[in-house]
Amino acid sequence: MTDPWVALEPGADPAERTRVLRRAHELFTTAGTVPRPVRSVVAESWRRSARAGVGPEGSACVELSEDTLGTYRAEHPLARVMPLFRELMGTFAADGEHLLAVCDAHGRLLWVEGHPTTRRRADRMNFVPGACWSEAAMGTNAPGTAVAVDRPVQVFAAEHFIRRVQPWTCAAAPVHDPRTGRVLGAVDITGGDGLAHPHSLGFVQAVARAAESQLALLAQPAEAGAAHLLYALGRDEAELRADDGRRIRLSRRHSEIVVLLARHPEGMTGDELLCALYEDETVTPVTLRAELSRLRRLLGPGVLESRPYRLTVAVESDAAVVERRLGAGALTAAAEAYEGPLLPGSQAPAIVRLRRRLADGLRGALIAHGDPDLLADWAHAPWGEADLEVWRALAAVRATAPVRARLAALEAELAAPAEPGHRSVAGRRPVPAGGATYPQRFPL
Repeated sequence: MTDPWVALEPGADPAERTRVLRRAHELFTTAGTVPRPVRSVVAESWRRSARAGVGPEGSACVELSEDTLGTYRAEHPLARVMPLFRELMGTFAADGEHLLAVCDAHGRLLWVEGHPTTRRRADRMNFVPGACWSEAAMGTNAPGTAVAVDRPVQVFAAEHFIRRVQPWTCAAAPVHDPRTGRVLGAVDITGGDGLAHPHSLGFVQAVARAAESQLALLAQPAEAGAAHLLYALGRDEAELRADDGRRIRLSRRHSEIVVLLARHPEGMTGDELLCALYEDETVTPVTLRAELSRLRRLLGPGVLESRPYRLTVAVESDAAVVERRLGAGALTAAAEAYEGPLLPGSQAPAIVRLRRRLADGLRGALIAHGDPDLLADWAHAPWGEADLEVWRALAAVRATAPVRARLAALEAELAAPAEPGHRSVAGRRPVPAGGATYPQRFPL
């Protein structure tokens, strides 16, 4: 193969290639050996699938119910480019008896559209909206593998890891957030052997790039106004990104003030800010006014006004995004936007309340929902590594040896006397000493 990402080059015999792949698949699933005719991208995917515990007789599980799916799709960034996907691929899918599918970054199918007969056939293998087709759940397949390796990929016939999927051929390409580069999901075309051609891979890749361009254009009007973006999750010193391109790093106290004023666009009086910011009742209004004066100079003219104190520009915070998505029932999107505790080192009374409410609301929803991937993301994050309740919930739905071992260690630690200076509480997130700064993924 001159191009390892193309499943079947022009002139190749699809029937003969299918026979070769079936023999190779049988050898791998029985002996763990990958013969030479298998493309490297497929061989590596087969190995990842086996390590993830995927069996060749497996089937897809529907993870998003109809009610949850509707809310989640409405909140998902790819909803904004679905009209583009339909315009570019809809006729091709219908005329060729193919399917247009779009998945999220976790490999869960959000939309599956196309020829009615083909859809009914796909229904029998649960290639339906809401089903999880990640590589870790369904083995080698175009949308799941494209998300896993973050590049366009074509999967032909018996290259699929699960046997019931092997009559199909598919090509998919990841779609990225044009500002952050984060993978949002993938766009896929699924059908018969006719898709086993380099053109189908190039076509779906071009559609993905067109979607990214459209997302960039759609983002411009929202960012061209007076909106400022505030990043305060998982960091002690927030960053304010002004609409003129400036990135303003705020001190700890200024971070607290801006978080509170962003939450109260109607403004706050000096007395309200004093109570919200200081545990020590001896702090005088003069101290607060000095802080506000310095903040006013930092933000620039006309951004911070007094009587009451308020911001004159719209400020969208990452914490508000998480709250909004959680309130709408878009749990996965909320978890993806959560970068850690709100200003984790802050002891300001109002910030402590907001931090606890946001974290407890999200983790409670994760525990109640019981999604193993979302629970694992939380449990392995710095703020969740000692969260006993989450580890217990994860063990209930994914009782692997590492999960059981970690749970046993946490329970043993809970039973032992606390070490001096250790501030963890059973079943709750430990506050990182000094306040940790976690990697940023927040897409506004």
